[in-house]
Amino acid sequence: MTEAFLHYLWKYRLLSSGLSTISGDPIEILNPGFHNLHAGPDFGDARLRIADTIWAGNVEIHVHTSDWFKHGHHNDPVYDNVVLHVVLHHDMDPADEKIPVLELQHKFDQRIYEVYKAFMNSRRWVPCINLIHTVPEHEINLWLERMLIERLERKADIIQGFLALNDNDWEGAFYFLLARSFGFNLNTLPFEMMARSLPFRILARHAENPMQVEALIFGQAGLLSDEYTEPWPQQLFAEYSFLRKKYQLVPIAAHLWRFMRLRPVNFPTVRLAQFSSLIAGNAALLSQVLACETIDELKLLFDVSGSVFWDQHYHFGKSSVKRKKHLGENSVMLLIINAVLPFMFVYGRSLAQDDLCNRALSLYHDISGESNTIIQHWQAAGLNVKDAFNTQALIGLKTDYCDKKRCLECRIGNILLKNPDNFTNAG
Repeated sequence: MTEAFLHYLWKYRLLSSGLSTISGDPIEILNPGFHNLHAGPDFGDARLRIADTIWAGNVEIHVHTSDWFKHGHHNDPVYDNVVLHVVLHHDMDPADEKIPVLELQHKFDQRIYEVYKAFMNSRRWVPCINLIHTVPEHEINLWLERMLIERLERKADIIQGFLALNDNDWEGAFYFLLARSFGFNLNTLPFEMMARSLPFRILARHAENPMQVEALIFGQAGLLSDEYTEPWPQQLFAEYSFLRKKYQLVPIAAHLWRFMRLRPVNFPTVRLAQFSSLIAGNAALLSQVLACETIDELKLLFDVSGSVFWDQHYHFGKSSVKRKKHLGENSVMLLIINAVLPFMFVYGRSLAQDDLCNRALSLYHDISGESNTIIQHWQAAGLNVKDAFNTQALIGLKTDYCDKKRCLECRIGNILLKNPDNFTNAG
């Protein structure tokens, strides 16, 4: 049995009545305290009645009483305020213990542990997949709301990093995140590297000149060469050569871009052309995004296509059948889901603009749920996948909780563990 499971029992008071210390003093848990996930005692600010005295302080939990000494707590002043040592097995002489000890052996419903053990040993796609239908829908919805918030908070870490790289300029940070998202997984890294090599402040100076914007972006992507014979790439190369010297720019390596297993319409050259068109004439793109009240307004803002040259090209130096390279609706929606709405949420939270945070969360409900393997599994289990709010939350639940067997920290897992009678065959 792990300490994590013992923490769970203590945190949610899943212990039998009539508790007492190993010396026989009755214990009443008035408040288990807050769960400390950092260094120091496991629970802080707990309130307990031991015998006739009310104690306030910390609680430390171990599998064995002797772990207190093995972990060196007896020599650490951080543990001086521990008022109760909770253990599964007491393996020391009571005379050697100066802190009251509560032994949990036979003090909790063993079936809870059996369910937990089955979840930990499960080889199912999700440990509780055959039980989740027994959880009330409103409980699932509450947890999914938390999952979406956590997913946005993880995006916040990325955005804060981009903000620091741009000297706290929100427009520059948005440009970084947008560039990264234009990579659509396969080319996320080179897109981000290109953006890092080309500060937004430089692009903003040339935003009214689409040709210069495209020259800077393709040049920094390492994809321009003096070997091309067509007029447009020659013009881009000449313009980039001048701007590169002016701003002392260093391009990334061309070999970083991945074309394999991509449809031509998704080639990085096409995405770079679309990205260039989005930036050109939109030096205040973030302000325009934040002003949008509806998904339709956002979609219109991102309704861009590559320059005329790309109507008949997927590569430099090789023509193709004429076709306007519009940024497709599916791609636009992915950008809105993965970049625009997270940025709106983080921006609103950072500047204490609750209306922006609420608008971002609300707009997720206005986007149809995406379809992928993860969502199809959840759908088969009977869960609601009607909009992007739910699908984003369910993706986060699967990758950040289920895959890591964090059942003890999951609201759904908690409900199932607290009701072992519903458990039939989770293993």
